[in-house]
Amino acid sequence: MSRLARRCERLSRNLATVASDPLPSTSSPRPPRPSSKPILYSSVILNRAPILTPSPTTFERAFYAYQQRIRRALHNPFPSEFYFKQGSLLEARFNSEERFREKVAWGPTYAKEEDLSPEAKAAEQAAMDQMALQEKSDDKLMPRVHPSDEARDYHSLDRKGRRNIYLIIQRAAEDGQLVWEFPQGQPVEDELLHQAAQRELYAHCGKNMDTWIVARKPIGMYKPSIPTTTSTPTPEAITFFFKGHIMAGQVNPEKFVKDFAWVTKQEIETRVRRAYWEGVKDMLSDH
Repeated sequence: MSRLARRCERLSRNLATVASDPLPSTSSPRPPRPSSKPILYSSVILNRAPILTPSPTTFERAFYAYQQRIRRALHNPFPSEFYFKQGSLLEARFNSEERFREKVAWGPTYAKEEDLSPEAKAAEQAAMDQMALQEKSDDKLMPRVHPSDEARDYHSLDRKGRRNIYLIIQRAAEDGQLVWEFPQGQPVEDELLHQAAQRELYAHCGKNMDTWIVARKPIGMYKPSIPTTTSTPTPEAITFFFKGHIMAGQVNPEKFVKDFAWVTKQEIETRVRRAYWEGVKDMLSDH
């Protein structure tokens, strides 16, 4: 071997030795890597739709009153003789109700009173009251404020009639603390995610409910962060949420369910964990 070849061989050995030496690490230890197979959960966001129309705002009430006055002005005079026999009680009742509507629309001094004697007016009013009594219906309007709202009964499906309300349950977590969340569980072998969501809903809340899972595709997912206190690989936990509606029935919780509540979106925020809320808030309706 020539002198040049021996020098090249020594140089290559020195470079390989330097490259194989690890550099000292000055960065902080990395968080544990998740295992390759995550743990899947299926959860149901069970919703009861509003059962009352929302109360109109001040602007909406003013707008509707303005539109009503315009329609009344464009349609006057109303041809009552075409619909009612002249001198009949139906015509008298319509005229009385029309005078009341005119006062509401244009003020108390707008509508003109009919030129009738007090005796004739009293007899006409008595006849109309008798007719209204015969046509009286037993149907009563639902109150805008339900007794469950006044009693703060979170178990009632009748509370917050003008809002969307959702079912959340309270259970004991792995660390022993009581947490609020939507009903959830792991799917079994050969089970689809939406089927697992329906099964877990029944397993947590009983079968005394007529519910409907809207679609087979989830409306969102939640993946909590992996704690950095352990150095062992930790599997990821991924929860898929499915939208559901309740048509009838009520929750009959199992023994491992500590409590349940029908709550609005804003009430959910005050009960669940902060990270959980940040993951599910965009799946809920404000109204």
